[in-house]
Amino acid sequence: MRRIIKAVSGAIGDRYSQQPTLDPVPENVRIDNKTCLVTGANSGLGKAVAVDLARRGGRVLMACRGGHPDAGEDVRRLSGSGAVEMLKVDLADFKSVHALCDQLRSDPGRVDIAVLNAGAMPRTARRSAQGYELMFAVHFLANRLLIGRLFADGTIRPSGEPGQTPRIVFVASEQHRSARPIDFDAFGAFTDYGLKDGLYYYGLSKLHLVTYARELSRRLNPGPGVRVAVHSLCPGAVNSNLARDAPAFLKPVLFPVMRLAFASPEKAAAPVIYACCAEDTGRRSGAYLHLMQEKDPSPHAMDEAAGARLWEASAALLAKHAPAGK
Repeated sequence: MRRIIKAVSGAIGDRYSQQPTLDPVPENVRIDNKTCLVTGANSGLGKAVAVDLARRGGRVLMACRGGHPDAGEDVRRLSGSGAVEMLKVDLADFKSVHALCDQLRSDPGRVDIAVLNAGAMPRTARRSAQGYELMFAVHFLANRLLIGRLFADGTIRPSGEPGQTPRIVFVASEQHRSARPIDFDAFGAFTDYGLKDGLYYYGLSKLHLVTYARELSRRLNPGPGVRVAVHSLCPGAVNSNLARDAPAFLKPVLFPVMRLAFASPEKAAAPVIYACCAEDTGRRSGAYLHLMQEKDPSPHAMDEAAGARLWEASAALLAKHAPAGK
């Protein structure tokens, strides 16, 4: 309980105390004819990002866990764009991720902007379809699998040509700073935690994600030029449905606080749109944004040796679940 109160009060404090150092992307900046994949786009931050990208002329692929045709209709209506499509994926099941990638591979276009936003925060430990801790699977392993397939299938194609550099944006969290270094001796092992430790494992899953984003950037851009712009960020406290699994006794307090003190998804989308659309973030790679400031992530996330080890360890885990021929 104390950990939750500390996290909520810290997130509110960040929102009201931090002075932005980055300017929001002007509304007239366009991304016409670019294909944008957004996971977790049926509600909250993901939906707000989908609306903004569609409004700027992007073709938006909304990848969501269940059938949410109403969310797609909302995005079309709010953006004034008909170039919005719904795709189904459950990031807690690698078979579903592979199915999404197969569908994207058959598309004649390519993905120019990928926003990996989908998130989960269970009340207590839960297993994914393949038996991993749910947040470890959804926030990290599934994104690792998805990005690997998109490159292997040619759905994302590196390019050093100005204006054509694809972008990958991972929605992480400042909670990654609360996690201890990754324990590679127990990497991938399921931990049966309770309510009081859930926030810690949330932060740990985001540490995996930010560390992976840094390593991915290094591997995709080994030379002086940028072939793929890879960024991660924390949007700050967002009034979304991430806390839908909060204990019943907390909801009467937590939900009003979120409505009053957390940013709306539309406002919280600003750093995501900056990473996706700003000219600056298309010319370089490896940035970490917190709200509308750029800063270094935690030292654990910046550790290159840990990044290389994470790459190899996660590849070994995913190889166990690869379909025949993959």
